[in-house]
Amino acid sequence: MSAFIQAHAGNAEWQLALGDCWAQIRFQLKDAPAPNLGWCYLTDHHTKAAGNILEALRDHMPGVHWVGTVGVGVAAEAVEYFDAPGMVLMLAHLPPDSFRLFSGPTPLEPAADGFEAFTALVHADGAGADLPDQLKALAGKTTTGYLFGGLSSARNQPLCFADDVLLGGVSGVAFGPQVPILSRVTQGCQPIGPQRTITRAEGNYLVSLDNARALDCVLEDLGLDGEISDPDLRHELAHTLAGLVATSEDVSAKPGHFGTNTQVRHLLGVGRQSGVLVVAERIAAGMQLAFCRRNAEAARHDLLRITAEVRAQAEAAGGIRGALYISCSGRGGPHFGHPNAEFQMVRKALGEVPLAGFFAGGEIARHHLYGYTGVLTVFTAAT
Repeated sequence: MSAFIQAHAGNAEWQLALGDCWAQIRFQLKDAPAPNLGWCYLTDHHTKAAGNILEALRDHMPGVHWVGTVGVGVAAEAVEYFDAPGMVLMLAHLPPDSFRLFSGPTPLEPAADGFEAFTALVHADGAGADLPDQLKALAGKTTTGYLFGGLSSARNQPLCFADDVLLGGVSGVAFGPQVPILSRVTQGCQPIGPQRTITRAEGNYLVSLDNARALDCVLEDLGLDGEISDPDLRHELAHTLAGLVATSEDVSAKPGHFGTNTQVRHLLGVGRQSGVLVVAERIAAGMQLAFCRRNAEAARHDLLRITAEVRAQAEAAGGIRGALYISCSGRGGPHFGHPNAEFQMVRKALGEVPLAGFFAGGEIARHHLYGYTGVLTVFTAAT
């Protein structure tokens, strides 16, 4: 697999931003084979121009298939364009039979030429109520069951790209075994109490944990008195989340940390008399739950851990050709203390390899939809 190339610009005028990117690409193409797959990530300052941008990209490079999405932030190398105009492009030359684009109009199905989808990069609109089912079905169409990606976080109009501008749905690109990857999830929350078992739940209503009232359990884990006032209780619960592990998943993780199978969801409400909590996820008896809060220092350590692990494994496999990092829109530099901080950490840990990504409204890994996480995926040398 040839080395990837990338470009990025922050001009508010899309024509000037694209011109800046094209100049960077043209310079790098002198020493690289013609690319056939491209990623385009735009901040929502460029949403209205998305169709024009994609058309211009096709005109510049007619042999390239384009995938991507629009979000509140995008990033490349060690630069984050967050809540500001931003355009990020990455290109690669892959074996022509090693990838397939898919979307609603062109779903991922067995190809007549024998293409086998091992993994898939997924971009999606999070508004669909059946998105979890769509992700499970899509994962089932890959050999490994592994998806990676994220949801559009555009505030004006969620858009995705798969050789066209798409409104809603699920789209992306599937990779065959000729395109090996390594991928990890990094968590952004830390448990503040023990893993508990859900003993009664109805839909989104969490009734009991370990056969005790859900409200009593969260008060215990937060160290709060049962006589806390309603306003103070609402304030505390607004900063508390539920880390869920499905009954079919392995709960194992280091003490005081979440494993990659933990999905974090908000607490939406509480019934003071009934002791019931409302969770932003359908839950069921038998699932594991630990109350948690966002923790920037824990998130920093976990990010450094997974980037070091990925780099070591990639170097053993022949090195990193290119990398995608998709982070939660609630993370980024501001969460880690200063502008560009998150991508600076990833860049420093991986080395000077092409790195692109965006800040998502939800992160995808395997068939799960995460929140407050980062999903790092690197493309390694072909075996």
